[in-house]
Amino acid sequence: MRLDEMSDLIRSERKNAGFTIQRLSELAGVDRTLLSRLENKRLSEIGYTKIERVLEVLGLQLVAQASTGLPTLRDLQRQAQEYRE
Repeated sequence: MRLDEMSDLIRSERKNAGFTIQRLSELAGVDRTLLSRLENKRLSEIGYTKIERVLEVLGLQLVAQASTGLPTLRDLQRQAQEYRE
């Protein structure tokens, strides 16, 4: 799962749990601004420990799985565009 997909999942699960960004940040022990940037896809990377704490509060976990293949040209172009923003 890419970070932008995880961002959508985190936002959805946060809202389902009835948490504000502020409340989730308090429970997970991460900065509110970081969560806001994550949910708005304005964050190019996040540390494992931070994302793990956010997911844990939401009842989720990070799981590694075998890659489904190489990224498409479109995927690479989208990633390049996101890094430039």
